[in-house]
Amino acid sequence: MTARTAEIERNTSETRIRVGINLDGTGLTTFETGVPFLDHMMDQIARHGLIDLDVRADGDLHIDAHHTVEDIGITLGMAFDQAVGDKKGIRRYGHSYVPLDEALSRVVVDFSGRPGLSYEVDYPRGRIGDFDVDLFGEFFRGFVNHAKVTLHIDNLKGRNAHHVAETIFKAFGRALRMAVEPDARMQGTIPSTKGSL
Repeated sequence: MTARTAEIERNTSETRIRVGINLDGTGLTTFETGVPFLDHMMDQIARHGLIDLDVRADGDLHIDAHHTVEDIGITLGMAFDQAVGDKKGIRRYGHSYVPLDEALSRVVVDFSGRPGLSYEVDYPRGRIGDFDVDLFGEFFRGFVNHAKVTLHIDNLKGRNAHHVAETIFKAFGRALRMAVEPDARMQGTIPSTKGSL
């Protein structure tokens, strides 16, 4: 299998984003985004997905973190779309349940070629430190629209907002890992009866 990597730059009047990924990595990370809690969550994606992630962002944080978080999600989605290529030989579907103390979340992903997000998360509070939890929805929406995946995220229980967020991102990383993993029985085959994704 050829290297499944991508490097994407996306520049607007609000943000300048660069994302590098290696789907067959070991969880190595470099983050320079100016949004520490998002960096902490993306670290969960990398470590639990065994995906190398290099994310650099220069955004209008003097306004708030909205544009930066959303545009990182968009650019990360673009990088996944490029790195996964024609999807021949991948498992396509991935799922994971992850607990953390009292919190439990489920994430299911389909590299379907069709963007779709079902995001059922009620955080116990609106902010984790200085981070507005509403921005996670924007991150995932940007991701699915540009990775062209169907993504279901459900927080099943949790009283601590940090724990809720962490279970979601750990489960997201593990679901991605499963979905993009090469399937030895599907070598050279598109995992769809349509013959394309």
